[in-house]
Amino acid sequence: MTVGYDKVTAVRHLRMADSDLRRHIDVVGPCTLTPGSDLGPHTLFDRLASSILSQQLSVKAAATIAGRLRERAAGPLQLNPDRVAALSDDELRACGISRPKVAALRDLADAVRTARIPTLPELRTLDDDEVITSLTTVRGVGRWTVEMLLIFLLDRPDVFPVADVGVRRGFERVLGLEETATSAQMSTHAEAWSPYRSVASWYLWRAVDQTGEAAPPPPVPTVG
Repeated sequence: MTVGYDKVTAVRHLRMADSDLRRHIDVVGPCTLTPGSDLGPHTLFDRLASSILSQQLSVKAAATIAGRLRERAAGPLQLNPDRVAALSDDELRACGISRPKVAALRDLADAVRTARIPTLPELRTLDDDEVITSLTTVRGVGRWTVEMLLIFLLDRPDVFPVADVGVRRGFERVLGLEETATSAQMSTHAEAWSPYRSVASWYLWRAVDQTGEAAPPPPVPTVG
């Protein structure tokens, strides 16, 4: 699986493929999507654990809870699955983590420590559907979570998270729709954006940013 792609080429393709998107791109300017690099052996665990902690919480509340957990279970750079697994339920609950999320974190730590899910280097060799299938076996990790991982960590070019509220609202604004867009409508229209739907999604998020409106949180698995 090829890692990385040229964002300039992607933008050029999108501008040619869709006149509505082209006008929006011209307003926003160059794509600055820069997926994070692998900062350590547990980056995958850290990213997924952070996603689990943030579910159904405000950004501020999630950051507070994650900060408490990092004080107890962080390695040199990221959350460490061995340290998380070593904490008692009471210690995890003292960080402000709900019981369902404690169970989800334990399942994620076990999945990483026992190689039940692929390592980050192994994920880089899999196609998008294989990555989604492998990671959604973990409790509390849903499709949207993995799609964000594909875009922002694995640097995959053609991911279109139709369930993301920000993407949906951006789609409606860029196309000038008055009614709520359906997933089928979005998927059909976005076929012309392939194979660079990740960059198209980035531009749709910018359409929400421009309004100054904070998009509601995306759909997440219900883990409490």
